Amino acid sequence: MKFLAVCGFGVGSSMVLKLSIEKACKDRNIGCEVENTDLSSAKGANVDAVFTSHELAEELENSMKCPVFPIKRYMDKEEVGQSLDQLLENRGN
Repeated sequence: MKFLAVCGFGVGSSMVLKLSIEKACKDRNIGCEVENTDLSSAKGANVDAVFTSHELAEELENSMKCPVFPIKRYMDKEEVGQSLDQLLENRGN
């Protein structure tokens, strides 16, 4: 599966979020490719899901064709994992 970790500039917090996504995927034996990027580069990307802040989620939801998961604590792999579980549930996997 392919995911995006998105923050305003695509550098700091999105890198932390990327690592949490990778850990949560590993815990669930999900093969994944995760990229961290900025808001404008993320728009229209062809991915399975986007993880971002609550502040950016609404704007991304309006421009993405995939699920957008707002995350409060980027370092919390459990919170990220719950979003992954929700994604898998909705896909019927």
